[in-house]
Amino acid sequence: LLWKILPGPLVEGVLISPPPETKKEEPFRLKYKLNGHLTFWVVMITAAFLPLNEYLYQYWESLAVVDIVLCLVASTVLYLYSFRSPSVVCAKGGNTGNVVYDWFMGRELNPRTGSLFDWKVFCELRPGLMGWMLLNYSCLQQQYLVRGSISGSMILVNLFQGIYVWDSLYQERAILTTMDVTTDGFGFMLCFGDLAWVPFTYSVPARYLVHNDPNLSYWSLATIVVLHIIGYTIFRLSNGQKDAFRRNPNDPRVAHLQYMETQRGTRLLTSGWWGMARKINYTGDYLMGLTWCLVCGMESLVPYFYAIYFAILLIHRSLRDDEACQAKYGSDWDQYKQLVPYKFIPGIV
Repeated sequence: LLWKILPGPLVEGVLISPPPETKKEEPFRLKYKLNGHLTFWVVMITAAFLPLNEYLYQYWESLAVVDIVLCLVASTVLYLYSFRSPSVVCAKGGNTGNVVYDWFMGRELNPRTGSLFDWKVFCELRPGLMGWMLLNYSCLQQQYLVRGSISGSMILVNLFQGIYVWDSLYQERAILTTMDVTTDGFGFMLCFGDLAWVPFTYSVPARYLVHNDPNLSYWSLATIVVLHIIGYTIFRLSNGQKDAFRRNPNDPRVAHLQYMETQRGTRLLTSGWWGMARKINYTGDYLMGLTWCLVCGMESLVPYFYAIYFAILLIHRSLRDDEACQAKYGSDWDQYKQLVPYKFIPGIV
């Protein structure tokens, strides 16, 4: 509803080249209505006046189960809907002919209702991320109800994760150049990840703090804040540099950067943030995520589930990205890795 009624600019996504088996032959660009940032503020301001702990916190498990069931249903509907026309553009990895695999990975690249409403882009940034924030806020309200006060750790985890979600929606246009949008289909993997996994697992630190706050010292909290700022700086500046270069290599902010010209006619950055490490943004992202766990102290591994899971995810994603780039660029990718030998941390790994 908010996507429909709130204003937002119309922008074009990346150029899509349909696979040979698709009857749509000419490359094309899809248009997107972007009003996620405005939607974020409408939802958050409204939520500030609602007793969310009476609903979201108290019925956490039931809501998670219902959410998972909805993801199963939605993924099945999307899979069946992808057979509506021979001109449907399928994702390369989701059109294998194996029903279970294609259902899981997503057969259609960009399932849409009408000319503008893109289900994948909508779900990537809206219901899950904002639901995550609402669950966090319900935990903050519940802690106040239990303790009569809100701890420094609870404030920081809500602030850190709130900034992360706000940043994602403020930079909404950047999602259009990510692998999720340009390459992957929209099946159970992304549907479940966006709508269920993100809100109900990423909010575990806040839920843990309701009854298990470690009462960290001001010095401990200040150290965690500094680490978070370092992570956010790396994450935001590197992603901003990449997105600006992709959209316009002649942009004054990135025109001075060195790059490698590929046989495909594209350019790979070899200086700036991306000259330091091929996945430098992952390093910043992980540091931020680690601080969400550190505010919970060291008495339990439970709030560190995210840090452990996210490390595995980023390593797996980097290997997947490397494989995709090797197939895409061939020998150019080998040359690029010689120019930028480190993956995560310059001089180390």
